[in-house]
Amino acid sequence: MSGSVPQSEAGDPRIIDRRRFMTAAGVTTLAAMAGVSCVGDPSPDETTGSDTSRRAAGGDAASTVFAFDEATIASLQEQMQRGTLTSKALTEAYLARIAAIDAAGPTLRAVLETNPDALSIAAERDAERKAGKVRGPLHGIPVLVKDNLDTGDRMQTTAGSLALVGTPAAQDAHVVARLREAGAVLIGKTNLSEWANFRSSHSSSGWSGRGGQTRHPYVLDRNPCGSSSGTGSAIAANLATVGIGTETDGSIICPSSICGLVGLKPTVGLVSRTGIIPISVTQDTAGPMTRTVADAAALLQVIAGRDERDAATSGAPATLPDYSAGLTPTALQGARIGVARNLAGFNAAADAAFNTALDALRAAGAVLVDPANVPSVGKYDDAEFTVLLYEFKDGLNRYLAARGATVPYHTLADLIAYNRENSAREMPWFAQEIFEQAEAKGPITDAAYRSALEVCRRQARDLGLDAVFREHRLDALVAPSNAPSWVTDHVNGDKYSGGNSSVAAVAGYPSLTVPMGYVHGLPLGISFIGLAWSEARLLGYGFAFEQQTKARQTPKFLRTLE
Repeated sequence: MSGSVPQSEAGDPRIIDRRRFMTAAGVTTLAAMAGVSCVGDPSPDETTGSDTSRRAAGGDAASTVFAFDEATIASLQEQMQRGTLTSKALTEAYLARIAAIDAAGPTLRAVLETNPDALSIAAERDAERKAGKVRGPLHGIPVLVKDNLDTGDRMQTTAGSLALVGTPAAQDAHVVARLREAGAVLIGKTNLSEWANFRSSHSSSGWSGRGGQTRHPYVLDRNPCGSSSGTGSAIAANLATVGIGTETDGSIICPSSICGLVGLKPTVGLVSRTGIIPISVTQDTAGPMTRTVADAAALLQVIAGRDERDAATSGAPATLPDYSAGLTPTALQGARIGVARNLAGFNAAADAAFNTALDALRAAGAVLVDPANVPSVGKYDDAEFTVLLYEFKDGLNRYLAARGATVPYHTLADLIAYNRENSAREMPWFAQEIFEQAEAKGPITDAAYRSALEVCRRQARDLGLDAVFREHRLDALVAPSNAPSWVTDHVNGDKYSGGNSSVAAVAGYPSLTVPMGYVHGLPLGISFIGLAWSEARLLGYGFAFEQQTKARQTPKFLRTLE
């Protein structure tokens, strides 16, 4: 694959140096736990990202079973409670796994940097446990977060752009602070589609100037989708227990589906956006990306809740439900599930897997209403893009101003100029036409913005999801999440062929994707879409479907599909 890691990055001490990391004390001895042999495995060229020397090996480097393969929050907590595992040992194993799978071996490039304080944090959590203090289900659990969430530590927050490399953020994003308070071990930051895939309409998802091209863990020359590409690839490959992604439209659902994960895009306002590099104040949200529905519920429980610094969270429930309480195999019995046929039809293989999934829903006791089409699909597309252009300029300028001296550029115009001056590193494959379109917009007081926002709300909510739920008395809608992954192509950009994320994204309503099958070894997901604040219900449905199908498979890191 093409896709370069910029030369300047080799000198950044915060980025994993593949050669030094693999010889660090303790890593070699942990290689067996990581499931990869470190001996004789050639390092990729750090400047060009070339992997010619390992193409013949394909997925051989990952053939050994990882000691914590497919480990869940509950299973790890049980081991730590019994005293047969410590958080420090678990963190060491994941760090070795990252070194062997991500920085070497298949070279996923999913993790931009690991936390230099991860082991000391894990040791602190072990000491607390020994003293009888366990903060909750995430106590001592290694978590990866996307590199658009501020972390007030020694790691960078850059949205994948070299422009923001330098001084770390001064304080944690609200989500990160909640994770720390819950006892999680923040193990590192994940790669992403640069600027959350809002720089160019010809981009390659998973590529950033800072990190190069993230690879698909099932078939390495395929694309992991974006913009939460690194989180998707990393969690699918068992580089941490759970991860955090963010979505404006599809950036949790698509990489989760395409990488064989559970991904939850919450109702906008359930999870604070404070300290997250923004695109849209009306559509942005962070959410869980995990290997099981139970882990997604546990992670949501920690990160959800009101934040006085984010006005959108004032509409969230004052008392959150127990998101794990409804996770039963019988949750679908009697549930009225609408089949959104007009959110399908974009790919024959996805449709075939979806029809099989519908049989599984029936077997689990669901009452299917087929079809239950969303009447306004596509009628908000142009308006949505207008809204995003206005909100991106306004929100990014506010974010950069708030970062103060920790970033050298403080406006979107500054970043456009930086990219032009550093085009060889930042724009080797695609340009920044979306940046330029956003910069040309006026303030969000413009009539054009207010009119577009009204179209979005009316078409996606009133005439869209609200209408179909009311007409058919639905508990949820289902549709195939995405088509199978495409071959990464930096020259022509993404070959995305369809998905269902937009209607829930524009409405600000929740959507949950769960693995439903595979085609030629490539994952496919099914989406459960609900009305505002219905996450607990969707998680229950997703859990029942997951238990009925047991669809998820571990990745094999195949070189390509023959």
